[in-house]
Amino acid sequence: MNLPMSDSMINKWFTEHPASVNETYFEHFGNAISFSWQLFRASIACLIHAFFPACCVKSGSKAISDLHNKMVKFRVKGSAPESSAPMVEESIEYMI
Repeated sequence: MNLPMSDSMINKWFTEHPASVNETYFEHFGNAISFSWQLFRASIACLIHAFFPACCVKSGSKAISDLHNKMVKFRVKGSAPESSAPMVEESIEYMI
């Protein structure tokens, strides 16, 4: 079954969102894979922490904080972090 795909549909699926965060498709692909890997590692650390509370005490929270900083603070390539914005690590209410 062949579904007709228009250029606008391809554009919407593959380039619209990356362009909205000032990235090409391949830059966005690389960043998404990187985030996926970091979240996978954090989930393993949280699983270990669930069984052994003394292990990986800050790993999950630090991963979330690092990813937040990377995604939100530096969303537009080349922009500097705002000095008035508090560091996420300072606003973490609890550690996983």
